[in-house]
Amino acid sequence: MTAISTKPTTDVLADYPPIENHGLIGDLQTAALVSTDGTIDWMCMPRFDSPSVFASLLDKDNGGYFRIRPTGEGIVTRQMYLPGTAILITRYMCEAGVGEVVDFMPIAGDVPTDRHRLIRLVHVVRGEMTFEMECSPRFDYGREKPTIEMTETGGVFRGSSMNLAISALGAAGANPATSVLQQDGGIKAVRTLTPGTTGGIVIESNPEGAPRRYTPEEVQAIFEETRDFWRDWIGKSTYKGRWREEVERSAITLKLMTYAPTGALVAAPTAGLPEQIGGERNWDYRFTWIRDASFSVYALLSLGYTEEATKFMKWLGDRARDAAGDPGSVRIMYRIDGSPDLNEEVLEHLEGYRESRPVRIGNGASGQLQLDIYGEALDSIYLADMNRIPMTHEGWQHISSIIDWLCENWDRSDEGIWETRGGQEDFTYGRLMSWVAFDRAIRIAERRARPADLVKWRNTRDEVYKQIMRRAWHPERHAFVQHYRTDVLDAALLYMPLVGFISPMDPMWQSTLNEMDKELVSDSLVYRYNPEASPDGLEGSEGTFSICTFWYVDALARSGRLEDARLTFDKMMTYANHLGLFSEEIGPSGEQLGNFPQAFSHLSLITAAVNLDYQLDHGAGTTKLALEFASAAER
Repeated sequence: MTAISTKPTTDVLADYPPIENHGLIGDLQTAALVSTDGTIDWMCMPRFDSPSVFASLLDKDNGGYFRIRPTGEGIVTRQMYLPGTAILITRYMCEAGVGEVVDFMPIAGDVPTDRHRLIRLVHVVRGEMTFEMECSPRFDYGREKPTIEMTETGGVFRGSSMNLAISALGAAGANPATSVLQQDGGIKAVRTLTPGTTGGIVIESNPEGAPRRYTPEEVQAIFEETRDFWRDWIGKSTYKGRWREEVERSAITLKLMTYAPTGALVAAPTAGLPEQIGGERNWDYRFTWIRDASFSVYALLSLGYTEEATKFMKWLGDRARDAAGDPGSVRIMYRIDGSPDLNEEVLEHLEGYRESRPVRIGNGASGQLQLDIYGEALDSIYLADMNRIPMTHEGWQHISSIIDWLCENWDRSDEGIWETRGGQEDFTYGRLMSWVAFDRAIRIAERRARPADLVKWRNTRDEVYKQIMRRAWHPERHAFVQHYRTDVLDAALLYMPLVGFISPMDPMWQSTLNEMDKELVSDSLVYRYNPEASPDGLEGSEGTFSICTFWYVDALARSGRLEDARLTFDKMMTYANHLGLFSEEIGPSGEQLGNFPQAFSHLSLITAAVNLDYQLDHGAGTTKLALEFASAAER
């Protein structure tokens, strides 16, 4: 499959760092991207889904940025995380010396707040280096240039929607900056450092009082507290397998994208990063999809994070409660606080990453009908129930109501998992996950002796099964296809054996997998479908989807191709960025495309690693989590 893209000019390419040249830091209520040159070019406050403060990643001139970097020529940069943490270290190396910028955000806690701090420490390991700091925020997605009030210890950027204080690090009464300038809506400072001296900046949203100077001892205490939080958290992981480093980094990344007050996981902390450079497939992913429920709960439980899984299940239960009396009103996505207000807006004033327009905020797909979400929700509820995360009587009433509604509505056309804007179809994946919804609800009702119209539910489940086998199977393609009026393959159907709909050794599935090998797989990377053969209402093409590649790994392993599965997984690891992070897609030259980092990618990485590990040790076809759940059911 060939990806077609417009080619930006060399100047435009130089103005924007590659998407993969970033690390992520955060405080469990919001997050920031830090590029390898020390620029914070994306950050929203006070929440993931709030307007941006820094967004030069979407407009180099008007978005706002916060940069710390050494002056001089011939500087080589490297980036790493402090092991076991979300503390990011950007290293600068040249003949004159070696310096580091250490970026982190103190944990904000479980109570929503509009006060957030970001700390940037600067020190020199060897030699002497002069560092230049430029802080130039632009509020409300670059639509507001704040005024500046300078003080002896920093300054305050004031806007109509928020204030942002910037404070220096140093001993009381000291003035460590060699020069401080106010320029074009920003502040610039320069300081020369040698080994043993530490500089730094603290920015704080909506502070109480004027900026103050932070002492080195105070910042060191905050650093240690943040470090210990992350190490304590990742120390609770039960995964000890072959890919421990990759899995733990994925787990920390997912924790960074979780809104602590509600437990909701954003699909990504960014908006507007393109699936095709210069194209129109640029979406806002700073919301929580119902679909993420199943993948999140499975991944969290597989690592032993029952508390996080329980909190996400509460968020999901609250959405079911919101839909009480009208089960069909369940949305496919919500804001992190559960609000359904996701009106899509185009930001015409932003040029977009490497001129990829339009830049959108909000998400117009939120009102789509996507029947698969009921299957993912019920699968997560079933997994939670098997893992002793109890469901209340009220919760079961809501679930029963949803399943009764689905009995009457499962056979409707919808927009499908990929949120196409080319019209509704009878998508096979939607039917598949409707079958999952009925199957898991029946299992829960039987295991827990819950009241339910089991005869109706079983009959409907079986009707869905028969329809899929009759209409989704394409006899000429020898494969299950995307929807009933096409012969196009769809990588979402890799999920068929993973949810137990079909045996991975069934000849019909083996044939489908072989056809996917030929059409959707390119050097282990997997396209979700061919948009040229199955128009989705949008111009252009796209890269391979990382979640599909990890599904492919799992499907290969369960289908008896363990060596192929391991090679595919290990190859996929070479496409991670320098920190082990994945965006939504991989481009033709191995570049990361789409919003970054992407929860789907890291959730599926964890699941694939856990399942592949177990099967490499115990043989194809059975996963550790499934065995644990079966054991729990027997108890």
